[in-house]
Amino acid sequence: MKLRFTFAPLCMQAQPRMLALLLFCPLSVSAADTWNYYQEKDRLSNRTYSLARSPLPPRGLYDNIRLEIVCKDSALQVVVDAHSLIASQGSGFDFEYQVDKNPPVTMPMNTFKDSRRRGYNDDDAKRIIDEIVTGQSIFIRVTTMIRKVLSAKISLDGAAESVKRVVSDCGLSLVDRVADGSAYSLAEFEQEFNKLSPENQQQVLDKIKQIMYIQKAP
Repeated sequence: MKLRFTFAPLCMQAQPRMLALLLFCPLSVSAADTWNYYQEKDRLSNRTYSLARSPLPPRGLYDNIRLEIVCKDSALQVVVDAHSLIASQGSGFDFEYQVDKNPPVTMPMNTFKDSRRRGYNDDDAKRIIDEIVTGQSIFIRVTTMIRKVLSAKISLDGAAESVKRVVSDCGLSLVDRVADGSAYSLAEFEQEFNKLSPENQQQVLDKIKQIMYIQKAP
């Protein structure tokens, strides 16, 4: 006599449970798709350091490049991490970035002594940080040792929180350049202006018009 097994009742019983799991366990966004804060140990010095790491750019459109803001030994550092060869170990190369519609900025970088795919800059880290925390996206270009240009566009959504934690780990803080009387460039104004709603933009324009009228008055 042949025995016949059926799984239909079991499937019918499992369906409500599966639906419940989907409802109460929503899908989470992968950490690789957003900016994240990490604490890691240096393999050579065994000292702990912190970093804010960017997501990879969209596949197929750009090269696989990450950007990192690092606090190591109480000093800030900007790091570019590529899956492709950049230059020989300890060698210099050109790095260019552009946040939103701001003018492109070129800065020198050097590969680490133990890597041909990662480069760093210590001197200009604060400058790029100031732009990252207020921007929406950053476009970067890396010129390799064979003159090949690697490029990537990386979202800055959620970058500010992670970057500010790294800056705080270095005992520093991001200063409001408007509040401390520093120069406010036209590019910075356009960047902030474009974030406003149409109603708020009109209010700003009205105030500027009033100021210009006052300046012209005898």
